[in-house]
Amino acid sequence: MLRRNDCADLLRHMYRIRLFEERLKRYYDYSGYFQQNSPEAELERSAGLLTSTLYDFASKGMIGGAVHLYIGQEAVAVGVCSLLRDSDYVTSSHRDHGHFIAKTANLRGALAELMGREGGVCGGCGGSMHLYDRQHGFLGGNGIIGGQIPLALGPAFAARYNGTDQVAVTFFGDGGANQGTLYEALNLAANWSLPVLFICENNLYAATTPAAIAFPGPDIAPRAEGFGVPAITVDGQDVLAVRAAAEEAIARAREGHGPTFIEAKTYRFEGHCGSAGHADPEECALWRQRDPIELFRSRCRAEGWLTEAEQDEIRTAVCAEVDDAVAFALQSPLSDPRHLCRFEI
Repeated sequence: MLRRNDCADLLRHMYRIRLFEERLKRYYDYSGYFQQNSPEAELERSAGLLTSTLYDFASKGMIGGAVHLYIGQEAVAVGVCSLLRDSDYVTSSHRDHGHFIAKTANLRGALAELMGREGGVCGGCGGSMHLYDRQHGFLGGNGIIGGQIPLALGPAFAARYNGTDQVAVTFFGDGGANQGTLYEALNLAANWSLPVLFICENNLYAATTPAAIAFPGPDIAPRAEGFGVPAITVDGQDVLAVRAAAEEAIARAREGHGPTFIEAKTYRFEGHCGSAGHADPEECALWRQRDPIELFRSRCRAEGWLTEAEQDEIRTAVCAEVDDAVAFALQSPLSDPRHLCRFEI
Protein backbone atom coordinates (compact mmCIF):
# COMPACT_ATOMS: atom_id res chain seq x y z
CA MET A 1 0.00 0.00 0.00
CA LEU A 2 1.32 3.43 -0.97
CA ARG A 3 1.86 5.68 2.03
CA ARG A 4 1.91 9.46 2.16
CA ASN A 5 5.64 9.42 2.90
CA ASP A 6 6.20 7.20 -0.14
CA CYS A 7 4.53 9.78 -2.36
CA ALA A 8 6.67 12.57 -0.97
CA ASP A 9 9.82 10.52 -1.48
CA LEU A 10 8.92 9.63 -5.07
CA LEU A 11 8.27 13.26 -5.95
CA ARG A 12 11.40 14.41 -4.12
CA HIS A 13 13.63 11.98 -6.01
CA MET A 14 12.12 12.89 -9.38
CA TYR A 15 12.70 16.57 -8.63
CA ARG A 16 16.28 15.83 -7.57
CA ILE A 17 16.97 14.34 -10.97
CA ARG A 18 15.07 16.99 -12.93
CA LEU A 19 16.45 20.06 -11.18
CA PHE A 20 19.99 18.66 -11.11
CA GLU A 21 19.87 18.00 -14.83
CA GLU A 22 18.31 21.35 -15.64
CA ARG A 23 21.27 22.93 -13.89
CA LEU A 24 23.62 20.84 -16.02
CA LYS A 25 21.82 21.94 -19.16
CA ARG A 26 22.46 25.57 -18.26
CA TYR A 27 26.16 24.84 -18.09
CA TYR A 28 26.09 23.77 -21.71
CA ASP A 29 25.32 27.24 -23.07
CA TYR A 30 26.47 30.78 -22.44
CA SER A 31 23.32 31.78 -20.54
CA GLY A 32 24.51 29.80 -17.53
CA TYR A 33 27.66 31.90 -17.43
CA PHE A 34 26.47 35.37 -18.29
CA GLN A 35 23.07 35.80 -16.65
CA GLN A 36 24.07 38.46 -14.17
CA ASN A 37 21.47 37.59 -11.55
CA SER A 38 21.90 33.82 -11.49
CA PRO A 39 23.48 32.16 -8.42
CA GLU A 40 25.72 30.18 -10.75
CA ALA A 41 27.14 33.33 -12.31
CA GLU A 42 28.00 34.73 -8.91
CA LEU A 43 29.69 31.51 -7.87
CA GLU A 44 31.57 31.22 -11.13
CA ARG A 45 32.84 34.78 -10.96
CA SER A 46 34.02 34.28 -7.40
CA ALA A 47 35.81 31.08 -8.37
CA GLY A 48 37.39 32.57 -11.49
CA LEU A 49 35.72 30.01 -13.72
CA LEU A 50 33.93 32.35 -16.11
CA THR A 51 35.11 30.68 -19.27
CA SER A 52 33.28 28.88 -22.01
CA THR A 53 30.81 26.20 -22.96
CA LEU A 54 31.32 22.58 -22.06
CA TYR A 55 32.84 21.61 -25.39
CA ASP A 56 35.61 24.22 -25.25
CA PHE A 57 38.12 21.70 -23.95
CA ALA A 58 41.02 24.17 -24.24
CA SER A 59 39.55 26.26 -21.46
CA LYS A 60 39.09 25.57 -17.76
CA GLY A 61 35.35 25.09 -18.16
CA MET A 62 32.87 24.09 -15.48
CA ILE A 63 32.38 20.54 -16.77
CA GLY A 64 34.64 18.43 -18.92
CA GLY A 65 33.39 15.77 -21.30
CA ALA A 66 30.00 14.88 -22.71
CA VAL A 67 26.85 14.96 -20.59
CA HIS A 68 23.77 12.93 -21.56
CA LEU A 69 20.66 14.33 -19.92
CA TYR A 70 17.94 12.15 -18.40
CA ILE A 71 15.18 14.76 -18.34
CA GLY A 72 11.79 13.17 -19.07
CA GLN A 73 12.68 9.66 -17.89
CA GLU A 74 12.70 10.30 -14.14
CA ALA A 75 9.78 7.98 -13.38
CA VAL A 76 11.75 4.93 -14.50
CA ALA A 77 14.81 5.39 -12.30
CA VAL A 78 12.76 6.49 -9.31
CA GLY A 79 10.08 3.85 -9.70
CA VAL A 80 12.67 1.08 -9.62
CA CYS A 81 15.25 2.46 -7.20
CA SER A 82 12.64 3.48 -4.62
CA LEU A 83 12.32 -0.23 -3.82
CA LEU A 84 16.02 -1.06 -3.63
CA ARG A 85 18.26 -1.30 -0.58
CA ASP A 86 21.78 0.06 -0.31
CA SER A 87 22.94 -3.56 -0.48
CA ASP A 88 21.30 -4.06 -3.89
CA TYR A 89 23.25 -3.29 -7.03
CA VAL A 90 22.73 -1.08 -10.07
CA THR A 91 24.67 -0.83 -13.32
CA SER A 92 23.94 1.99 -15.71
CA SER A 93 24.65 3.44 -19.13
CA HIS A 94 26.17 6.67 -20.43
CA ARG A 95 22.91 8.37 -19.31
CA ASP A 96 23.57 7.51 -15.68
CA HIS A 97 22.84 10.66 -13.66
CA GLY A 98 19.20 9.77 -13.08
CA HIS A 99 19.95 6.25 -11.92
CA PHE A 100 22.77 7.43 -9.69
CA ILE A 101 20.66 10.09 -7.99
CA ALA A 102 17.67 7.77 -7.60
CA LYS A 103 19.89 5.14 -5.94
CA THR A 104 22.17 7.36 -3.82
CA ALA A 105 20.60 10.87 -3.55
CA ASN A 106 24.18 12.17 -3.59
CA LEU A 107 23.89 15.45 -5.51
CA ARG A 108 27.10 16.87 -4.07
CA GLY A 109 29.25 13.95 -5.10
CA ALA A 110 27.65 13.73 -8.55
CA LEU A 111 28.10 17.39 -9.46
CA ALA A 112 31.62 17.57 -8.08
CA GLU A 113 32.47 14.51 -10.17
CA LEU A 114 31.12 16.13 -13.33
CA MET A 115 33.22 19.20 -12.57
CA GLY A 116 36.37 17.12 -12.12
CA ARG A 117 36.67 17.98 -8.42
CA GLU A 118 38.25 16.09 -5.55
CA GLY A 119 34.87 16.01 -3.79
CA GLY A 120 33.37 13.91 -6.57
CA VAL A 121 32.34 10.32 -5.98
CA CYS A 122 35.39 9.18 -7.96
CA GLY A 123 37.58 12.09 -6.93
CA GLY A 124 36.84 13.86 -10.20
CA CYS A 125 38.56 11.12 -12.22
CA GLY A 126 35.47 9.36 -13.61
CA GLY A 127 33.30 12.10 -15.00
CA SER A 128 29.75 12.09 -16.27
CA MET A 129 29.53 8.58 -17.72
CA HIS A 130 31.36 6.81 -14.90
CA LEU A 131 29.63 7.73 -11.65
CA TYR A 132 30.32 5.09 -9.01
CA ASP A 133 29.35 4.60 -5.37
CA ARG A 134 30.18 1.21 -3.90
CA GLN A 135 28.70 2.07 -0.49
CA HIS A 136 25.24 2.50 -2.03
CA GLY A 137 25.52 -0.34 -4.53
CA PHE A 138 25.92 1.84 -7.61
CA LEU A 139 28.48 -0.01 -9.71
CA GLY A 140 28.96 2.63 -12.35
CA GLY A 141 27.83 4.06 -15.62
CA ASN A 142 29.30 2.77 -18.85
CA GLY A 143 30.15 4.61 -22.04
CA ILE A 144 29.98 1.41 -24.11
CA ILE A 145 26.45 0.81 -25.40
CA GLY A 146 25.17 -2.30 -23.62
CA GLY A 147 28.45 -2.75 -21.76
CA GLN A 148 26.80 -2.44 -18.37
CA ILE A 149 24.30 -5.26 -18.95
CA PRO A 150 26.51 -8.33 -18.42
CA LEU A 151 28.27 -6.58 -15.52
CA ALA A 152 25.07 -6.85 -13.46
CA LEU A 153 25.31 -10.63 -13.60
CA GLY A 154 28.47 -10.59 -11.48
CA PRO A 155 26.90 -9.23 -8.27
CA ALA A 156 23.74 -11.21 -9.00
CA PHE A 157 25.76 -14.42 -9.13
CA ALA A 158 27.59 -13.42 -5.94
CA ALA A 159 24.26 -12.87 -4.19
CA ARG A 160 22.99 -16.29 -5.19
CA TYR A 161 26.30 -17.99 -4.38
CA ASN A 162 26.42 -16.38 -0.92
CA GLY A 163 22.76 -17.11 -0.21
CA THR A 164 21.68 -13.49 0.24
CA ASP A 165 18.48 -11.94 -1.09
CA GLN A 166 20.23 -9.06 -2.85
CA VAL A 167 19.21 -8.14 -6.37
CA ALA A 168 21.01 -6.49 -9.28
CA VAL A 169 19.40 -4.04 -11.69
CA THR A 170 20.76 -3.02 -15.06
CA PHE A 171 19.36 -0.01 -16.92
CA PHE A 172 19.80 0.30 -20.69
CA GLY A 173 18.10 1.99 -23.60
CA ASP A 174 16.53 0.76 -26.81
CA GLY A 175 19.94 1.16 -28.44
CA GLY A 176 21.43 -1.24 -25.91
CA ALA A 177 18.59 -3.66 -26.63
CA ASN A 178 20.08 -4.30 -30.08
CA GLN A 179 23.45 -5.33 -28.66
CA GLY A 180 24.40 -8.98 -28.45
CA THR A 181 25.55 -8.59 -24.85
CA LEU A 182 21.92 -8.29 -23.75
CA TYR A 183 21.01 -11.70 -25.15
CA GLU A 184 24.08 -13.40 -23.78
CA ALA A 185 23.20 -11.92 -20.38
CA LEU A 186 19.55 -12.99 -20.65
CA ASN A 187 20.62 -16.52 -21.52
CA LEU A 188 23.01 -16.82 -18.58
CA ALA A 189 20.65 -15.15 -16.10
CA ALA A 190 17.85 -17.50 -17.12
CA ASN A 191 20.04 -20.61 -16.99
CA TRP A 192 21.31 -19.80 -13.51
CA SER A 193 18.12 -18.14 -12.19
CA LEU A 194 20.07 -15.03 -11.26
CA PRO A 195 18.33 -12.22 -9.33
CA VAL A 196 18.58 -9.61 -12.10
CA LEU A 197 16.15 -6.97 -13.32
CA PHE A 198 16.70 -5.97 -16.93
CA ILE A 199 15.22 -2.47 -17.27
CA CYS A 200 14.93 -1.31 -20.88
CA GLU A 201 14.24 2.42 -21.01
CA ASN A 202 12.74 2.61 -24.48
CA ASN A 203 12.86 6.34 -25.16
CA LEU A 204 12.34 5.68 -28.88
CA TYR A 205 15.79 6.89 -29.94
CA ALA A 206 19.28 5.41 -29.90
CA ALA A 207 21.19 8.70 -30.13
CA THR A 208 19.18 10.02 -33.12
CA THR A 209 18.16 6.68 -34.68
CA PRO A 210 14.40 6.13 -34.22
CA ALA A 211 13.38 2.82 -32.71
CA ALA A 212 10.74 2.64 -35.43
CA ILE A 213 13.44 1.84 -38.01
CA ALA A 214 15.72 -0.14 -35.68
CA PHE A 215 13.15 -2.71 -34.50
CA PRO A 216 10.69 -4.85 -36.48
CA GLY A 217 7.87 -4.22 -33.99
CA PRO A 218 6.73 -1.71 -31.38
CA ASP A 219 7.78 -3.70 -28.31
CA ILE A 220 11.17 -4.95 -27.14
CA ALA A 221 10.09 -6.92 -24.05
CA PRO A 222 8.84 -10.03 -25.92
CA ARG A 223 12.41 -10.77 -26.99
CA ALA A 224 13.19 -11.82 -23.41
CA GLU A 225 10.44 -14.43 -23.44
CA GLY A 226 12.49 -16.52 -25.85
CA PHE A 227 14.91 -17.11 -22.98
CA GLY A 228 12.12 -18.02 -20.56
CA VAL A 229 12.41 -14.65 -18.82
CA PRO A 230 9.13 -12.99 -17.78
CA ALA A 231 8.67 -9.76 -19.72
CA ILE A 232 6.56 -6.73 -18.82
CA THR A 233 5.86 -3.53 -20.75
CA VAL A 234 4.87 -0.50 -18.68
CA ASP A 235 4.15 3.20 -19.09
CA GLY A 236 7.52 4.72 -18.25
CA GLN A 237 5.95 8.13 -17.61
CA ASP A 238 3.92 6.74 -14.71
CA VAL A 239 6.15 6.30 -11.66
CA LEU A 240 3.54 4.16 -9.89
CA ALA A 241 3.19 1.80 -12.87
CA VAL A 242 6.96 1.37 -13.00
CA ARG A 243 7.11 0.86 -9.25
CA ALA A 244 4.39 -1.80 -9.32
CA ALA A 245 6.16 -3.77 -12.06
CA ALA A 246 9.50 -3.45 -10.28
CA GLU A 247 8.00 -4.51 -6.96
CA GLU A 248 6.79 -7.79 -8.43
CA ALA A 249 10.09 -8.41 -10.22
CA ILE A 250 12.18 -7.64 -7.14
CA ALA A 251 10.06 -9.98 -5.03
CA ARG A 252 10.58 -12.79 -7.59
CA ALA A 253 14.32 -12.17 -7.61
CA ARG A 254 14.65 -12.08 -3.82
CA GLU A 255 12.72 -15.34 -3.55
CA GLY A 256 15.11 -17.07 -5.94
CA HIS A 257 12.86 -17.19 -9.01
CA GLY A 258 15.30 -15.51 -11.37
CA PRO A 259 15.34 -12.53 -13.71
CA THR A 260 12.62 -10.28 -15.11
CA PHE A 261 12.68 -7.99 -18.14
CA ILE A 262 10.81 -4.68 -17.86
CA GLU A 263 10.40 -2.40 -20.86
CA ALA A 264 9.45 1.11 -19.80
CA LYS A 265 8.05 3.23 -22.64
CA THR A 266 9.47 6.65 -21.92
CA TYR A 267 10.94 9.70 -23.65
CA ARG A 268 13.86 12.03 -23.11
CA PHE A 269 12.95 15.67 -23.58
CA GLU A 270 16.44 16.74 -24.64
CA GLY A 271 18.82 15.81 -27.42
CA HIS A 272 21.11 12.82 -27.20
CA CYS A 273 23.94 14.84 -25.68
CA GLY A 274 24.21 18.31 -24.22
CA SER A 275 21.71 21.09 -24.76
CA ALA A 276 21.03 20.35 -28.42
CA GLY A 277 17.36 20.16 -29.31
CA HIS A 278 15.53 16.87 -29.73
CA ALA A 279 15.67 15.16 -33.10
CA ASP A 280 11.88 15.55 -33.49
CA PRO A 281 10.67 18.76 -31.75
CA GLU A 282 6.99 18.22 -32.64
CA GLU A 283 6.99 14.68 -31.24
CA CYS A 284 8.83 15.90 -28.16
CA ALA A 285 6.20 18.59 -27.57
CA LEU A 286 3.51 15.91 -27.51
CA TRP A 287 5.46 13.81 -25.02
CA ARG A 288 6.00 16.83 -22.79
CA GLN A 289 2.26 16.79 -22.22
CA ARG A 290 2.94 13.55 -20.32
CA ASP A 291 5.73 14.90 -18.16
CA PRO A 292 6.22 12.23 -15.45
CA ILE A 293 6.53 14.80 -12.67
CA GLU A 294 3.39 16.67 -13.66
CA LEU A 295 1.48 13.42 -14.08
CA PHE A 296 2.44 12.34 -10.57
CA ARG A 297 1.66 15.75 -9.09
CA SER A 298 -1.82 15.57 -10.60
CA ARG A 299 -2.32 12.05 -9.27
CA CYS A 300 -1.24 13.11 -5.78
CA ARG A 301 -3.71 15.99 -5.78
CA ALA A 302 -6.55 13.85 -7.11
CA GLU A 303 -5.96 11.09 -4.54
CA GLY A 304 -5.43 13.51 -1.67
CA TRP A 305 -1.90 12.25 -1.04
CA LEU A 306 -0.13 15.61 -1.27
CA THR A 307 -1.53 19.10 -1.59
CA GLU A 308 -0.28 21.59 -4.16
CA ALA A 309 1.46 23.53 -1.40
CA GLU A 310 3.19 20.42 -0.06
CA GLN A 311 4.42 19.53 -3.53
CA ASP A 312 5.76 23.04 -4.03
CA GLU A 313 7.57 22.83 -0.69
CA ILE A 314 9.30 19.65 -1.86
CA ARG A 315 10.41 21.36 -5.07
CA THR A 316 11.73 24.38 -3.16
CA ALA A 317 13.69 22.15 -0.80
CA VAL A 318 15.25 20.27 -3.71
CA CYS A 319 16.21 23.58 -5.36
CA ALA A 320 18.16 24.34 -2.18
CA GLU A 321 19.84 20.92 -2.37
CA VAL A 322 20.99 21.63 -5.93
CA ASP A 323 22.29 25.08 -4.93
CA ASP A 324 24.18 23.41 -2.10
CA ALA A 325 25.67 20.86 -4.52
CA VAL A 326 26.88 23.67 -6.80
CA ALA A 327 28.50 25.50 -3.90
CA PHE A 328 30.12 22.30 -2.63
CA ALA A 329 31.52 21.43 -6.06
CA LEU A 330 32.94 24.89 -6.68
CA GLN A 331 34.63 24.95 -3.29
CA SER A 332 36.24 21.55 -3.88
CA PRO A 333 39.72 21.64 -5.47
CA LEU A 334 40.24 20.35 -8.99
CA SER A 335 41.29 16.71 -9.14
CA ASP A 336 44.98 15.91 -9.41
CA PRO A 337 45.51 13.32 -12.21
CA ARG A 338 48.29 11.78 -10.13
CA HIS A 339 45.59 10.50 -7.76
CA LEU A 340 43.82 8.54 -10.50
CA CYS A 341 44.69 5.12 -9.09
CA ARG A 342 44.13 5.73 -5.41
CA PHE A 343 40.53 4.50 -5.29
CA GLU A 344 39.68 0.95 -4.43
CA ILE A 345 37.14 -0.80 -6.60
